Amino acid sequence: MIAAGSAGVDGPASALVALPVLLPLFAAGLKLGVGVRLQRTQRVISTVVLSTVLAVALVLLIDADRYGPQVMYAGGWKPPVGIVLVADRLSALMLVISSSVTLCVLLYSIGQGMADREEGTPMSVFHPAYLVLVAGVSDTFLAGDLFNLYVGFEIMLTASYVLLTLGGTVTRIRAGATYAIVSLLSSVLFLAAVAVVYSATGTVTMAELARRFDELPGGVAVLAQISLLTVFCTKAAVFPLAAWLPDSYPTAPAPVTAVFAGLLTKVGIYAILRTQTLLFPGDRLSDALMVLALLSLLVGILGAVAQTDLKRLLSFTLVSHIGFMVFGIALATRAGFSGSIFYVVHHITVQTTLFLVVGLVERRGVTTDLRRLGGIAKLSPALGLVFFVPAMNLAGVPPLSGFLGKFGLLRAGVAHGGAMTYVLIAAGSATSLLTLYALAKAWNLGFWRAAPPQLYVVGVVLDTVETDEESPREPAAVSEAGASSGGSGAVDVDVLAGRSEAASFGGRAITTGQPPAAMLGPTAALVAFGLAFTVFAGPLSSLTVRVADELTARTPYVTAVTGR
Repeated sequence: MIAAGSAGVDGPASALVALPVLLPLFAAGLKLGVGVRLQRTQRVISTVVLSTVLAVALVLLIDADRYGPQVMYAGGWKPPVGIVLVADRLSALMLVISSSVTLCVLLYSIGQGMADREEGTPMSVFHPAYLVLVAGVSDTFLAGDLFNLYVGFEIMLTASYVLLTLGGTVTRIRAGATYAIVSLLSSVLFLAAVAVVYSATGTVTMAELARRFDELPGGVAVLAQISLLTVFCTKAAVFPLAAWLPDSYPTAPAPVTAVFAGLLTKVGIYAILRTQTLLFPGDRLSDALMVLALLSLLVGILGAVAQTDLKRLLSFTLVSHIGFMVFGIALATRAGFSGSIFYVVHHITVQTTLFLVVGLVERRGVTTDLRRLGGIAKLSPALGLVFFVPAMNLAGVPPLSGFLGKFGLLRAGVAHGGAMTYVLIAAGSATSLLTLYALAKAWNLGFWRAAPPQLYVVGVVLDTVETDEESPREPAAVSEAGASSGGSGAVDVDVLAGRSEAASFGGRAITTGQPPAAMLGPTAALVAFGLAFTVFAGPLSSLTVRVADELTARTPYVTAVTGR
């Protein structure tokens, strides 16, 4: 059990470092004890806990920026006996962004549950699993040793599998199995890498490893670096280790897909950034990372251009834009790290927002197939607006933060120089144009053009039928089924009002008109949050430069943890 211990640094907030891990875990246990009862109380618990985690993260960021890394030793025991949690500028910044995003997604999911009248399972499962996922993410960002980092990934994996298979449909179970197998294989490799590192150095504390890796034979250090990079690139969905992502994420409910796409892949990027700067400084594997970045940029965006389903299109753009972040890390310069961190912060918010919007589109337009969608902007201008703004931000249209992040990375590349760097700059520019093309196609087909006449028909919709995405039924077929059953749950509605099956947590058909305000509100808040990165780009850029300075110096982190 983790307990508050003595602080390694006398910063005012060092006693708070463990709270982002402990509070969600405690709340998850409490909610499991409550079960399906007291739904309103459960919602209040989740909201209060995640709001508190966000407040703690803000305090940690201010303190880490002002006083240096904040350190807590679990149980008061210092390494190698105890576990150390560290909140430096990078981990605190990632905590603030992840807490903001998970709070908005939680509010969206509460709105969806209320709109769908989900009173029991799976909502009683979703909330505890979601809180465990948040605890795993926080533990990963705060971990001061490799084994605790491994534990953080395992906590995320456990919660992720539950969330991916929520509803129990065949498609979700199959996608969840693929995700679990890939994650377990990478976990086995991670554990083996931790064992190799411990046998070679006698410690897994990253601050100690920063010193001891310099004394190891080159071959051992390279083996450890390659093993860890393979694991983290799989988590981050770097090509060619991203084949599992486009088939896994789109099958989950909208809030789950949103938080997975926006946040979980960035946990892998965070781990790459942390280990490359602290344990393996320099540019030893930079060429290999640049090749991976190039492949991710090009293969991902070409896959996105070829898609006709909005969820899969966004999933492929996710793989592509991971390439931008890896490019910044591969440069191994202060400007490259700063640009990569800025882009990570921007991308978490924008990608999460877009997948939440897709969940609303699915409710409103029945499907996410662009060939069958149309007229969404006319039917719901608010829905069109919350898609258009983050879509243009993702594409990098000036002066939005997506443009500023890419510009910073390309400028860092020009300063670095080299043939491979210029190839990546050209690939990044082409990727931006193709992203704009793919998203403009999605906008024109799904939102702007007139609705296809076969999509909106008047009929009968079952509002309690169990669904199976393996055999999607056309509206007419559903109407006939409802009419023939003449039984439970059949209601006469105008399908023009909108209906979605896959958007439901429980696999039940839903009837709805305009997007529920309780779901649209958190989505709009995330849109505004993404725009704030443009308005406050100057202070944010200055912060990412200070983060990069701390990462390249290494000394503040090592001194704060070891006291030497």
